[in-house]
Amino acid sequence: MPYEVDEALLRHQAGDWGNNDAQGREENERNLVHGPLASIFEGSRGVKFYIITEGDRSVTTVLLPQEY
Repeated sequence: MPYEVDEALLRHQAGDWGNNDAQGREENERNLVHGPLASIFEGSRGVKFYIITEGDRSVTTVLLPQEY
């Protein structure tokens, strides 16, 4: 799964919000300049994980659903 997280981080950085629904994608687009960004991805074993970047872009965190 570490490789999948690395790839998902690159996608998140590029503006690919993963499995976010339309509302989540729209919110990210509005927050591109000054707001938090959140992406949802699913690994090959079906494990869902979230990537969240703080509004000031100082920290990006990867969380499992039980940690979210």
